[in-house]
Amino acid sequence: MTPYSQHSDPSGTAAEPLTATPDEALRRSLGVGRRRFLSTCTAVAAGAVAAPVFGAAPALAQDRGRDHGHGDDHGRGQVLVPPHKRGIILYTVRDATARDPLASDLPSGFREVFKQLARHGYRQVEFAGYNQHANAPGGAGLESVEGARLLRRWLDEYGLRAQGNHGFIPSSWPLTEADKDTFKKHLEIANILGMDHMGTGGDPTGSSYRADWDVAADKWNALGEIARREGIKLYTHNHDSAYGFLLDGGPLDDQGRPTRSSGIRKLEYFLKVTDPKVVWLEMDIFWAHVAQYKFHTYTAHDGSTRKSVFDPAALVARHNKRYPLFHAKDGVVSTTNGMGWDMVPFGTGDIDYTTFFSRVGLSNYRNPMVEDDNSPSATDPAQSLREAKISYDNMAALRKRRC
Repeated sequence: MTPYSQHSDPSGTAAEPLTATPDEALRRSLGVGRRRFLSTCTAVAAGAVAAPVFGAAPALAQDRGRDHGHGDDHGRGQVLVPPHKRGIILYTVRDATARDPLASDLPSGFREVFKQLARHGYRQVEFAGYNQHANAPGGAGLESVEGARLLRRWLDEYGLRAQGNHGFIPSSWPLTEADKDTFKKHLEIANILGMDHMGTGGDPTGSSYRADWDVAADKWNALGEIARREGIKLYTHNHDSAYGFLLDGGPLDDQGRPTRSSGIRKLEYFLKVTDPKVVWLEMDIFWAHVAQYKFHTYTAHDGSTRKSVFDPAALVARHNKRYPLFHAKDGVVSTTNGMGWDMVPFGTGDIDYTTFFSRVGLSNYRNPMVEDDNSPSATDPAQSLREAKISYDNMAALRKRRC
């Protein structure tokens, strides 16, 4: 197992990804795969590739023109999340995409939800699968090339950019041919949708043992290389346990496994042993704060109890561009639920997002996606989209504090 971070920047910051060429930027904006793009460009090598060939979206282009300003917002202070980077994971409004349009006047299905989110101001979405209600335009299952083309058309129609998906990560290792083919199909879908990233909502492994994280790293390095060849950055998303302490030493249990820790956290170790050119992370900031509350002491190899308080923003800053995405999920302090936090709409809780976004920087690189697991309501069907608007407004209001 090669600890990749030992061969990158000695300051502890991961190696920078390759800078996209103009051709690569064009390919990404048009939502086509690398092979198709190269073959198309070869076929028209004598001339320019005209936008109408692929159906470029004028609405999105106009929004991008408005969004790229100097970030000062008329003297109110520096904007911490630029307009073109304000996004939402569609899991937050999953009840709306799953709603029967024949039984409700509320926005239902992907197309109507895209329209409403664009009205709220969002410019990016992260998918959580490609299923909607069967009565919505396009039908229930859009996890196909044809379905992706339809979704892309609706995204372009409302000036939205797809930036990621919590989707298929093969369970097999070594990879079966069937899993590899399915993974490649999802990469093709991601390219049609114009995504820079594709990932999962789960942790690389649920284990606490270093040996299992080594296996997970080998698997993710292999998958990440497949994704890289298709122009996609592969990412994993965390819950609280992934920022708990790795068991990597001390006395062995009756199954021969270590029982104590050197103090390194599981995903910190994962960052160390995965290739920074092919494996990326999405920090769920709420769950990172839950980990801060839960995992602050560990038993060292010598049996002593040691304290180590997790600092989510410092980890992101230390690994720089390996964190291109966030889940911007808020919470209020709780001393009764065992997690330290109760989930609430973004900007209505106690997590200090002004400080967090100020510390991690790179505002034109990071992609914060609003998320609230609890927004869908069985008694208030309009709640999730209403809270999506509240969250957007609160994200848009974030300003860097003046010294």
